[in-house]
Amino acid sequence: MSNHLTHTSKDGKAVMVDVSEKPHTVRIAKAFASVYMRHETLQLIKDNSIQKGDVLCVARIAGIMAAKKTPDLIPLCHPIPISSVEIELSIDDANSKIDIITTVKTTSQTGVEMEAITGCSVCAITIYDMCKAVDKEMVIGDIKLIEKHGGKSGSFIRKGGD
Repeated sequence: MSNHLTHTSKDGKAVMVDVSEKPHTVRIAKAFASVYMRHETLQLIKDNSIQKGDVLCVARIAGIMAAKKTPDLIPLCHPIPISSVEIELSIDDANSKIDIITTVKTTSQTGVEMEAITGCSVCAITIYDMCKAVDKEMVIGDIKLIEKHGGKSGSFIRKGGD
């Protein structure tokens, strides 16, 4: 592994990496996050009884929108064409949480790891926003890249999965 930071110039200034010479390849990234809450809050979500509306539907849309807006939020991310964004939300009754997996795909010159992480993060934040009136103690956590494929560095799959 190189010690050279790719987002800094020789004199230490922040720069956007030049990807113009890189080939377009299929790139996929998956990220994970969890939102922990009281059992009563989780039940309200399952019953679609949160006053702001359908929590899971709105959170999914927010996550998709966020993945597409990543270069507007993260200063050195490239604006790239996103081929697809899929957000899987699963309810874990035993641990009183909602798990989020965001998968982003492109055919481009750079990866979509940040888009997947941003999508997961905003999806989780939206769940919090929609439920905060009934549960201010929710905790957003476990945000991480779980896998990525494509590009010069190849594949990465986190040991232990999510």
